Amino acid sequence: MHSSNLRLEEPIRMASILEPSKLTFFPAMTKIVGTLGPKSRSVEIISGCLKAGMSVARFDFSWGDTKFHQETLDNLKIAVKSVKKLCAVMLDTVGPELHVVNKSEHPISLEADTMVVLTPDQDKEASSNLLPIYFHGLSKAVKKGDNIFIGQYLFSGNETTSVWLEVDEVKGEDVVCMIKNSATLSGQLYTLHVSQIHIDLPTLTDKDKAVISTWGVQNTIDILALSYTRHAEDIRHARDYLSELGGLDQTQIFAKIENTEGIKHFDEILQEADGVIISRGTLGIDLPSEKVFLFQKAAIYKCNVAGKPAVVTRVVDSMTDNLRPTRAEATDVANAVLDGCDAILLGAETLRGFYPVESISTVGRICSEAEKVFNQDLYYKKTSKHIGEQISHLESIASSAVRAAIMVKASVIICFTSSGRAARLIAKYRPTMPVLSVVIPRLKTNQLRWTFTGAFEARQSLIVKGIFPILADPRHPAEGKNVTDESVLKAALDHGKAFGIINPHDRVVVFQKVGDSSVVKIIELEN
Repeated sequence: MHSSNLRLEEPIRMASILEPSKLTFFPAMTKIVGTLGPKSRSVEIISGCLKAGMSVARFDFSWGDTKFHQETLDNLKIAVKSVKKLCAVMLDTVGPELHVVNKSEHPISLEADTMVVLTPDQDKEASSNLLPIYFHGLSKAVKKGDNIFIGQYLFSGNETTSVWLEVDEVKGEDVVCMIKNSATLSGQLYTLHVSQIHIDLPTLTDKDKAVISTWGVQNTIDILALSYTRHAEDIRHARDYLSELGGLDQTQIFAKIENTEGIKHFDEILQEADGVIISRGTLGIDLPSEKVFLFQKAAIYKCNVAGKPAVVTRVVDSMTDNLRPTRAEATDVANAVLDGCDAILLGAETLRGFYPVESISTVGRICSEAEKVFNQDLYYKKTSKHIGEQISHLESIASSAVRAAIMVKASVIICFTSSGRAARLIAKYRPTMPVLSVVIPRLKTNQLRWTFTGAFEARQSLIVKGIFPILADPRHPAEGKNVTDESVLKAALDHGKAFGIINPHDRVVVFQKVGDSSVVKIIELEN
């Protein structure tokens, strides 16, 4: 582990902490993923979320059917056109998740220090001492002393809607458990999680495949969040499946690390995945509480060095029901930013919370404040030192562009790209200024029809810290004989001026790949 990415210049004026923050077009460089659901699916609310800083919309298929999510996505498309802000679409799979089913939907009260039986016999009625589950292999997977957690939404030690069980005895296919805390389970479906135990189910289930092959293909999803990723092979299998479908071969796959199996194989998973989601809710069950922070910091550092996005979840849970986060939660968000995360993912806060727009806005403001004291110089040196001499020509120029931009105090870095790779390499070195990624589409054909690429690449960069994409006119080449196409550069500069991030006399760093070479140009604007 390395020293903190916190920069505090001495002597610091404590009074400066009380000064109000300046409003900017980009609320923060750190991106925010918002989960859309019952409380955040109208055009009005989604528009508010986009304005507040949401750049990726997550659709969680652990609940709700494709019709419900399609209606929500249709509203998102309307909101995007109205607000004029791009938004990526993330499909979050269910994965090998176990469920307890209460067909009667009557609340079930569980009392501490009493026994409850988990049975695969789904014909039986759920009660305070019997819970039917959708899995026949639980009795073979667990033993006396193992821990099992059940809850409708969240797993938390002090939450009255989740229960902690300890396996006392295995009887045939039934598992007899001691209830460790009193709780009331309400609703029809609860999730069951067995701590640190392998569940013999595929990571990409048949249900997941059915959703991806229909809803996912129909909506050309940008990102697939693969729940309960346990091995690198899980990513390879999912990628092969997406390629077979047609239309999703460009979809990025983010590994959700949710248990100790994922932690054990993290390095191999990171090599295969396009990004990582540190799913602290479920992960907090498999790991002792005192170990969660260590994995978070180590995982983010590894993602940073690899140049792959790291996303942190479960940061402002209290905002599900409250207008303000706790002081600990606010500090937690800031620490995730200082650790080097690319994005913050909001789940229940926006899905079923009462304040989805305020949650996004609050997290954005906290991220912005943390970014002001992010020690970019230290981060740059650490990243460069780790990579050493084993660096590609493109990355070498990209890192130089960041250093040049900081040295000349550029207001923005403009990067011309087709694949988005150059912009991601620039973002890897965490410039202190926004990166305007000008994505210029390429013309492709499958011998049946001609299509332009670019939309995927532009939206997918919306989860990378500091990148703000612009989809350019496809008539202009991204690579050519000239260092920049003047008309495209002018359009990018005009875009920056329109949103107040570029002003007269500012310096701007321009990065462009030309053939096999890459060029960095520093320009100083006139009036």
